[in-house]
Amino acid sequence: MFETICQTIPADPHLAPRVRRLEIYRRVLDGTIYDALPYAFQEERNGAGEYVPLRARRPSVRYGLCRIVVEDSVSLLFSAGHFPAVECAEPEIETLLADLLGECRLNEVMIDAALRGSVGSVAILLRVLKGRFFCSVMETQYLTPRWREDAPDTLEQVTELYKVRGAELIGQGYLGIDPGQTYWFQRRWDAQAETWFEPVPVGEGLPAAPDRARSVRHDLGFVPIVWIRNLPGGEGADGACTFRAAIETSIEIDYQLSQVGRGLKYASDPTLLIKEPATTDREMVKGAGNALIVSEKGDAKLLEIGGTASAAVIDYVRTLREFALESVHGNRASADRLAAPQSGRALELMNQGLIWLADNLRIAYGEGGLLPLLRMALRAAARFDVKVMGRTVPRVDPDLRLSLRWPRWYAASADDRLKEAQAIATLVNAGQLSRETAVKSLAASHVIGDAAAELARIAGEGDQLERNGA
Repeated sequence: MFETICQTIPADPHLAPRVRRLEIYRRVLDGTIYDALPYAFQEERNGAGEYVPLRARRPSVRYGLCRIVVEDSVSLLFSAGHFPAVECAEPEIETLLADLLGECRLNEVMIDAALRGSVGSVAILLRVLKGRFFCSVMETQYLTPRWREDAPDTLEQVTELYKVRGAELIGQGYLGIDPGQTYWFQRRWDAQAETWFEPVPVGEGLPAAPDRARSVRHDLGFVPIVWIRNLPGGEGADGACTFRAAIETSIEIDYQLSQVGRGLKYASDPTLLIKEPATTDREMVKGAGNALIVSEKGDAKLLEIGGTASAAVIDYVRTLREFALESVHGNRASADRLAAPQSGRALELMNQGLIWLADNLRIAYGEGGLLPLLRMALRAAARFDVKVMGRTVPRVDPDLRLSLRWPRWYAASADDRLKEAQAIATLVNAGQLSRETAVKSLAASHVIGDAAAELARIAGEGDQLERNGA
């Protein structure tokens, strides 16, 4: 069914095959994969009275299993309680980066990037405008990266190319554009500039003349874009799609649930069948208040669907859901199975598949996305005068070692916190763990934003107690 639906989505022969692949995955994620089908699910006959097969109808029920899997995994990745803290050997730089995370709203940016990037890849653009950092997420469907030959992990340039209607260009302030014509739009980022090109009508070649009024020269010495591949695997510039293995099953679930709904509607309004009715001028209407008069050998029946068929389909859908979630490592936990409050460790074991997925995403979007973005900001601060939270960013080594400290997957229960505190206190007293490491270990569960400041307060309170005791 998935391949049949894909055939209804038009393919642009002028664009690379990955453009159509990412477009299909994006439609699955957004729930618009069925929009190209010509008939609604209740339309059983077309205008000519011909039967419309199910493959040509849009399902009336859309479960959105793929979207659920993506949102569940991202919630364990960059939600308010799971966003990582940046660690650095220099406390001042660590505090600066924490302020940068807040001012640029990188929490929201990374959530958006992880959602959009679930189709295979995503890009984050860094800009410096009037002494401030701004980050924006770009879908990679129409982006083509090129990597340096001597450094395959470093971008040399990124080109954006797609078709656009002239009316949209006119709305963006372009002059001399035919509103009914289709144009090529192109811009390119490299280590020196962001170059825009004059739009060219489709069929007259690709844009080649720079638009000097819109182009910007930054001279950063690097492409201000972080390219993130979603999961290991994939093709070329794109990683593996998070939900690819569940697409076919998700479509089957949508159609099965739509069929159940259709059956319930028929059951509530059954079809009337009359065999050899007596001739009468009265209109026959089915219902409890209308008796049907038939001949001696006649018969009248109501054709309806039994409830056992609907129950069987629901059980089938539940099984499909379990298989789909297992194939993409989704959340298979059920609230009905939680008879009592569970510890954080118990929840981890229950959702081991989802944690495995989120753990892989931490590599792609944490070490492969957030950290390169922060290093890029430090390199840009060495080129421009930038302020964060009203303070000027100092010139620092952009290759300074940075790391991420991720919180635990699930909040610990009171008993979990007590046992953890006792274990950490034992290690500190035995001299096998420093107080700084102990505070950092407890930072996430006790809402400690600055471990160094917390240690200073602990030392100050200890000195105060000693003076009072003296």
